[in-house]
Amino acid sequence: MKQLATVLFLGITLSVTAQKKQKVTDLTTLKYTVEEAPEWSALLKRDNGWFGGDGIYTIPLNGVEHKQASATDKILFLFSDTMVGQVRDNTLVPGFKMIHNSVAELSGSSAEGKMDFYWDKDKEGYAESVFIPRTPKTEKNDYYWLGDGFVNQELNNSIYIFGYRVRNMADGPFGFREVGNTLIKIPQNAKPPYVGQQQQMDTPFFIFHDKDALGSFGAGIYVNTKTAGAPAPDGYIYVYGVDNKTKNLLVSRVLPKEFEQFDKWTFWDGKTWSNEMNKAEKVADWVSNELSVTAMPDGRYALIYQIAGMSKDIGLRIGKTPYGPFGPPIKIWDCSKDLLKKTYLVYNAKAHPSLSKPGELLISYNINSAEFDKDLATDPQLYRPRFIKLKFK
Repeated sequence: MKQLATVLFLGITLSVTAQKKQKVTDLTTLKYTVEEAPEWSALLKRDNGWFGGDGIYTIPLNGVEHKQASATDKILFLFSDTMVGQVRDNTLVPGFKMIHNSVAELSGSSAEGKMDFYWDKDKEGYAESVFIPRTPKTEKNDYYWLGDGFVNQELNNSIYIFGYRVRNMADGPFGFREVGNTLIKIPQNAKPPYVGQQQQMDTPFFIFHDKDALGSFGAGIYVNTKTAGAPAPDGYIYVYGVDNKTKNLLVSRVLPKEFEQFDKWTFWDGKTWSNEMNKAEKVADWVSNELSVTAMPDGRYALIYQIAGMSKDIGLRIGKTPYGPFGPPIKIWDCSKDLLKKTYLVYNAKAHPSLSKPGELLISYNINSAEFDKDLATDPQLYRPRFIKLKFK
């Protein structure tokens, strides 16, 4: 009887262990609800100064990436193309300007928190981008769109941000092309708009196949360290790239202290970590150029993105690890409600864990128009992020 009890006990233990393992490695099943987050969408509906932008990465300035910020913490927001000016009676006041990037600081993790926006000024006193390319490879009129960033606690708490160096090639809404990848470094305690307080480094993490097929790293960052609050830390910084026309997701990693040593970076080749970037293998496809990877409460990982880059659907793929394997796309939100005109576009969904309550993910996505000037004239606040909340069951 004692042996039988032991066998039964071991059997039950193994069964529970197997169930837990199955739960963690199940890449297809997710129990959740999703709802709009109107308080966050309203936070960025503004009519004076900053009144529109896209991009929207968030960086907790205390370096703790994986839990909701406290009321005394500050969150840095990164925006790419930005509108600065005034909206009065739903009409643009003459004198508005588009710049290529801006930043904001939010006190705490609530949509009711104090939020201050920043941009630079040119010699005439007009609005100017915070980050302007000034690297050896920069050519005249290049500009930055911003990738993800983080606070590197092992390199003097400096902020590192990826900048995609972009160049206009032709007229029209899509007449631009990325031509290089830059790492921007901001020292601890620097104040926005960081005039004279930023270092820029050309990186080798730009992939050129041909003029219509490009890739770059910096689309998302997962800080898998104990000091960042990661639930299963291995000590690495994971940096995600998006490559080629089919928007393949690539993964690189590096130790925090070696972040500026580009020859120390390694790339997932499907089996192991290689020192050669050209051996990186896709772990997912049809993602968006901006995305996020976040640990879920059950030990799995949520890859959040806009399916195929600019579709109406926000997707989630479940990962076993921060570098995969990732399961099939799960459509978690249909953005059709925001497509008020045929010309409107939605794109680049991503999660913001430092703004998310336990068991939830706050997710943003951008809205734009293929006829930007025309539609902005009649809907001057269309060009700003919207938010939803994903709640895990």
